[in-house]
Amino acid sequence: MIKIGILGDIGSGKSYVAKNFGYPVFNADSEVSKLYKKEKKLFGKLKRALPKYIYSFPINKNELSNAILANKINLKKIVAIVHLEVRKKMNVFLKKNKNKKIIILDVPLLLENKINEKDDILIFIQSKKEEVFKRLKKRKNFNLKLLKILKSIQVPPHYKKKKAQFIIKNNFTNKSVKKSIKIILEKIL
Repeated sequence: MIKIGILGDIGSGKSYVAKNFGYPVFNADSEVSKLYKKEKKLFGKLKRALPKYIYSFPINKNELSNAILANKINLKKIVAIVHLEVRKKMNVFLKKNKNKKIIILDVPLLLENKINEKDDILIFIQSKKEEVFKRLKKRKNFNLKLLKILKSIQVPPHYKKKKAQFIIKNNFTNKSVKKSIKIILEKIL
């Protein structure tokens, strides 16, 4: 099985590119959303770690955002708790797809949490900063201060780019992304 890790800055289009490969994708953000809606145990752990901020189940993202905005250390607490559960989900995904030729890992903190292995193929999604920012501002609950805090726990984009074997320039058009993916797949298969 070839594992492809998708790297990039927040809002660069990692999930969009991952979906276009046509292979099974583990989307960590999607898994986190499911965990927040369904996992009472996770809610209990977060409530114990952040009793002033976490009140309601299903877990309310606004409560998490308020905790992070109040104190950056709270983000590290949240990541430590949630990451363990996401890793379990990823391991289930890997077992389920072990006979697939290729799988795609769309995990925002792939390098930071040392999820990738030495022989994984890393692809960096490069997008114009102004285009990314324009797209981020359109997101529901956009908060610049929160965005800066989230970016602060990530390795910088230039480091991710250096670690990647391939770069896809995402200009947010389907045609160019599909063409880049086709070229990469021809090289690795």
